[in-house]
Amino acid sequence: MRKIHWDPLQGPPPRWDGTWEVCIVSIRSWDTLRMAYAYLLQAEHDFRSLILDSITEMQRRLKANLRGTEQMRIQDWGDLLTHMDSTIRGLRDLTLLPNNVRCVVFIAETEQRNGKWRPAMQGQIHRSLPYWMDLVGYLYVDNELGADGQPTHRVRRLLITPHPEYETGERVQGVLGDIVTEPNITQMLQTIFGSSGIMESLEEATAQ
Repeated sequence: MRKIHWDPLQGPPPRWDGTWEVCIVSIRSWDTLRMAYAYLLQAEHDFRSLILDSITEMQRRLKANLRGTEQMRIQDWGDLLTHMDSTIRGLRDLTLLPNNVRCVVFIAETEQRNGKWRPAMQGQIHRSLPYWMDLVGYLYVDNELGADGQPTHRVRRLLITPHPEYETGERVQGVLGDIVTEPNITQMLQTIFGSSGIMESLEEATAQ
């Protein structure tokens, strides 16, 4: 895909001119993320989807912003939760604004906690995070088997149904099934909302 880079600390987002398809923001500090969100919230832009990879690393950047290399104090954990709460939910709610992004995806590292693989987030946010999302999935690689029962190639699968070993779930009435093979965000949105509505949004974004 054709890419362009944007540094929010240097100015507003680039406008789409047909020469690029993906805009990359390298988050090296919390201020960069904060400024990017401010532009997405207030400035005119042509973005229709947003992917944060990863919110685990985003939390590390925030911790560094709060305390640098010093040990976190008890009161710092409250500040961490407040900032992460408002930032993640604020980015998620960009989809509620008119003429804004249609889909927001958060990627998190995983860790096994209390016998279940969950998003690797520190503090109390690991409990509340899954409840903020319409879809919580566990992405893994599997072997596709041929007629002879032997593996032919490897495929990506996204587990989204509730599972005793993984923090997964969905609020889309099961229209995507339990597992999405080779997940494609556009196709998933078409299945959830209907092909006409989402394609109109994509065509509108391409025309601008």
